[in-house]
Amino acid sequence: MKISILTVCPECLNGFENWPNTAHAISNGALELNIVDIRKYAGGSFRHVDDSPFGGGAGCVLRAKPILDAVNDLRGAKESEAISKSADPYVVLLSPSGRVYNQEIAHDLAGKKHLALVCGHYEGVDARIMPDMDDVISIGDYVLSGGEPAAEVLADSVIRLLDGVIKKESTREESFEDGLLECPQYTQPASIDMCAGNVPEVLLSGDHERIRKWRRQQSLLLTLKNRPDLIERARADGRLSDEDEDFLLRAREQLMR
Repeated sequence: MKISILTVCPECLNGFENWPNTAHAISNGALELNIVDIRKYAGGSFRHVDDSPFGGGAGCVLRAKPILDAVNDLRGAKESEAISKSADPYVVLLSPSGRVYNQEIAHDLAGKKHLALVCGHYEGVDARIMPDMDDVISIGDYVLSGGEPAAEVLADSVIRLLDGVIKKESTREESFEDGLLECPQYTQPASIDMCAGNVPEVLLSGDHERIRKWRRQQSLLLTLKNRPDLIERARADGRLSDEDEDFLLRAREQLMR
C-alpha cells in the first residue's frame, strides 16, 4: 500500500516514518510512505498557499490551486512497478466537517492501493477542491490546529491492519472489531500491593470457556457503561446473542440501583 500525506507543514510529520508500525510496514514492503509539500505547488517567490476568505472573517483559507495541483500530480505521476494505473489515489480530506472516523472505515481504507490524505490548515480549505475529494473524514468532534495529527491517527489505524504488520489474532479481539469495547486486560504479577484488587480468578482458572464468557460479559458491561450507543448499533446489526441480551438486562438493573 502507498500512503501520501499532502501538507503545508511537512515538518509536523517529522518522525512518523519511525513510529513502530510504520517503520515495520516500510521495512517489510507493506507500505510506501510519501510526504507531499503543498507549498511546492504554489506560485510566486513566496509560495503563498493561503489567503483571506471572500466575504470577510477571521483567519486564512488554504487556496484551491496548490492542493489540486498536488493531487493531480499524484494522479498523473507514474506509479512504482508494484502499483498499476488502476491504483489512482483515493483522496481523503481531513476536516471537522467530514463523517466521523471509525474502525469500519479504517478497514475499508486499508483495502486501497494508494491512499492520499489532504491535511487542512488555518480556517479550512477553499470549497472548490471538494469535487476532487473522494471522501471527507473527521477523527472526532473537536478542532485541531491542522490536519497533520489527524492524518497520523488515520494512517496509523490503517497501517496496523495491513498484512504482515500485526498478527491478525491480535487485532480481532480489539475494541470496535466486533462493535464493542475490548474487555479489561491483566498481566503478571497476579497480585500487586500498590493496586486495588487482584487479577480476576477466572483468568487464572485455565477454563477457556469460562474465560471466553467472562471476557464477553466484561466487554458488554464496559460498552454499556461508556458507549451505550455501540450497544444499540450492535443490536441493530444482529451482533448480540440471546445470552448477551440476558446479561445486559441484568447489568442494567444493577447499574440503576
